Amino acid sequence: MLTKTFQTLAAVAIGAASFAATSASAADGEKFKVYLSLSYSGNAWQSSAANIVKALAATPPYNETVELIEVITGTDPQAQISAYESMIDAGADGIVSFPISSTALNRTIKRGCEEGVLFFMYDATVTESCAYNVSYLSSGFGENSAQALVNELDGQGKIFLSRGVPGNSVDQRHTDGAMHIFNQYPGIEIVAEYYSYWDDRTTQQETAKALTAHPDVDGIWAQAGEYGAIQALLDAGDRLVPMTGENSAGFRRALADPDMQAKGLKGVSAGSPPAQSGYAFKIMMEILTKQRELAPMNIEYPLPWVPADAVSICTGDTYEDGCNVFPESKVPTSFVSEVLNPVLLPEVNVESALNGTPVEGATIQPLPADIQEAGNEPGINCNRCEAPADLYKLTKVEATVQP
Repeated sequence: MLTKTFQTLAAVAIGAASFAATSASAADGEKFKVYLSLSYSGNAWQSSAANIVKALAATPPYNETVELIEVITGTDPQAQISAYESMIDAGADGIVSFPISSTALNRTIKRGCEEGVLFFMYDATVTESCAYNVSYLSSGFGENSAQALVNELDGQGKIFLSRGVPGNSVDQRHTDGAMHIFNQYPGIEIVAEYYSYWDDRTTQQETAKALTAHPDVDGIWAQAGEYGAIQALLDAGDRLVPMTGENSAGFRRALADPDMQAKGLKGVSAGSPPAQSGYAFKIMMEILTKQRELAPMNIEYPLPWVPADAVSICTGDTYEDGCNVFPESKVPTSFVSEVLNPVLLPEVNVESALNGTPVEGATIQPLPADIQEAGNEPGINCNRCEAPADLYKLTKVEATVQP
């Protein structure tokens, strides 16, 4: 197994020529043993994120140099700890993972680092300093989407908060950012808050329960699973309200649908890109194959931001000419649109995201030389650290109504 040093590496640029020229073989010609460790896996987001990694691992040259092993452990932190232990003992070179907790896994991760295992977390994060976090958390989904909803409601109204998985760093950071905004507006009343586990069906069920008590809701702030909230509203009376959500194809298409708009739907599609998994995997492989040295441990993925008037339906299998969602004939409503990235992941297409299959004729392309470092997020991606004074600054939207 390869020896790796995490804390003293300096960032260097990569060129396509040097990438192609360097062997991707592990020590002594053996394949790199890489584990794909999922915790929560019960929705389309997690499936797409895993499929992208599988497709990349099956794309030349990685199809000849990587042994990828998928392990799904569920929402119990102890189960993922045990899985990490087994991977370390089995001689893992790298572990790319969606962690269920930002802190519970730290001790095991540290042991793995000491034994030479390279840890790359995607989307969700950990506070152990030897692990890399590749996440859009620091790019401000919670605060930006909350402000967008406040703007739509002119600072007044009853709203629901549809959250994710309890105890997960992603859910906590989103909600902290959103509450930073909502708390500034006395006219915004949160009348229901529930966990929807980033799943359409669960979101629909929980939103329906909330509508029973509050049929006069004025808006919904939602994480993934947002299309389920639309279905609950339609089932309750064919009335939609302004809402913000993530990247499901159903929600993004609905935002641009004149019929849905006529029923009252307004909002923006933002949120978590499953493409983070592929980005994390590619950075990890560039380090393993000595194509890159990287000093920052926290890496920021940019926040997608697609208002209704920016939705564009794709006609092919990739995102071209500014399109950002596939039609109903190609993907189900639960498909997470931000699973593809033509700059960072040009090797994959919609079939890769749906089935984990590589694109015929594709080869792994080097990542851009510049990698954006994420800011400190105490309790999210670092322990003994200070948050910046402008932690919840708005980057995608301006306040059109004052607190």
